[in-house]
Amino acid sequence: MKIIRKIPNWKIFYQQNLIKIFHNMSWLFFDKALNMGAALFLGVWIARYLGPTQFGLLNYAIAFVALFSAISSLGLPSVAVNSLVKFPDKKELILGTILILQLIGGIFFYVLTIAAVYLLSSDDREVRILVAIIGTLMLFKFSDVASYWFESQIKSKYSVWVKNGVFIIFSGVRVLLILNDAPLIAFAWVMAAEALATGFFMLTALDIYGLKLFKLRVNFLQAKKLLKDSWPLMLSSVAIIFYMKVDQIMLGQMIGNEAVGLYSVAARLSEVWYFIPGIIVSSVFPAIARNHKKNRKKYLTRLQYLYKVLIWLAIAVAIVVTIFSKAIIEITFGIAYIDAASILTWHIWGGVFVFFGSAWSMWIVLEGYQKTALWLHILSLLANIALNLILIPMYGGVGAAIATVISYGLGHTLFMNFFVNQRLAVMMFWKCFSIQIRNL
Repeated sequence: MKIIRKIPNWKIFYQQNLIKIFHNMSWLFFDKALNMGAALFLGVWIARYLGPTQFGLLNYAIAFVALFSAISSLGLPSVAVNSLVKFPDKKELILGTILILQLIGGIFFYVLTIAAVYLLSSDDREVRILVAIIGTLMLFKFSDVASYWFESQIKSKYSVWVKNGVFIIFSGVRVLLILNDAPLIAFAWVMAAEALATGFFMLTALDIYGLKLFKLRVNFLQAKKLLKDSWPLMLSSVAIIFYMKVDQIMLGQMIGNEAVGLYSVAARLSEVWYFIPGIIVSSVFPAIARNHKKNRKKYLTRLQYLYKVLIWLAIAVAIVVTIFSKAIIEITFGIAYIDAASILTWHIWGGVFVFFGSAWSMWIVLEGYQKTALWLHILSLLANIALNLILIPMYGGVGAAIATVISYGLGHTLFMNFFVNQRLAVMMFWKCFSIQIRNL
């Protein structure tokens, strides 16, 4: 008698979706690799053109806007994809409601950004103008609903087409600005124009390849439900952006724009790798979200494997960059930015916790621990600010980088032990450094 071996449901699921996931991942990788590669090339060119002081001023304005931009999303991106996966029959209602919520949030926080910069930089007209222009990016964030839909359907190629097409066009515009000796403010206007064009074409792509815009609906109860789920994520996003950007704000206030320019160069080279975990996690998120309650043992095993891959990938990158930091800075940004090398050798190690955090954030959403994540991010932010106050006066940009790495580490190790529901995550983090993970 022929024995028929029963294939586990989880295996059938992954076999059926593996090709689809890797196809989606390849599109996302192409998108991010092209964007990050070209952005780095242009960033180097712009940094050389503007010099440390003006480049620092531009990045100070971008960092200032980023603090408010994080709030304007209302924490909806992760909730949006999760909701679309779980409730596909309500897709028009979910997307329509999110669109209106983000439109309102963008307008409100843009006004708040203008008020804040006038209050904090009342004597610096150039900073106020730059923030006012760059801040308009918040007004177009409602178009992100198109990305949420395509991500939930594992059809990110449409987002890639649009974003890369617009990016290539405006990259050419930036090159023209450099060749024609354009002033600093022109680069801010290009950022605003690119955001407008991207928003328009993303909504057009959604209308053609996804859902018809006229079918989108809005409902107060749906808005209330989405905001109930998203507000901890919104505050967490604010905390994350604050402790990613507060270094540049504090450096600008305590030392000056040149210090911000040097730190921005190091941070840009350090963070250029952050797209890798984002691609991997966003590609596997829909599959794990559909199956994580069906076989919890297999779910946790695969999550552990994902953690380990991401962490060791980050360590490999950090080792290489640390060894060649001076050469990397000199070859890319030039001798004028050579002092950024010592900042880079510290800042790059924060990537170990960032890579881990990308997968951990997915786990947080699936398990419903958003409020705990909020408190963890707040604790990390407070630690970062306290360390910056101590280390920046002593070591300048290097001190800010050290503060960043330590606060990242505290957030994903020590502070997690304060919460019972996070002790599993701490254990899984340290298990990544074991020789072997069993039962894969």
